[in-house]
Amino acid sequence: MENKIKEVLEQIRPFLQRDGGDIDFVSYNEETKIVTVKLQGACAGCPGAQMTLKGIVENILKEALPEHVEAVESTNF
Repeated sequence: MENKIKEVLEQIRPFLQRDGGDIDFVSYNEETKIVTVKLQGACAGCPGAQMTLKGIVENILKEALPEHVEAVESTNF
């Protein structure tokens, strides 16, 4: 499952890099279905980082892997 999550994150990465940020996979909990990521660069300190995380990253991962992703959290918050 981790490889599938990483593949989806690779699709999101160019969007974040365009704005000077980036994203790294940290972990996946199979029991809770929570993906933990770390936002980097401009995304790490951006006031809109939580909106990016929930509104974009979480939604895309839930769409791509609906049975396996319940939420996305960041180690930055």
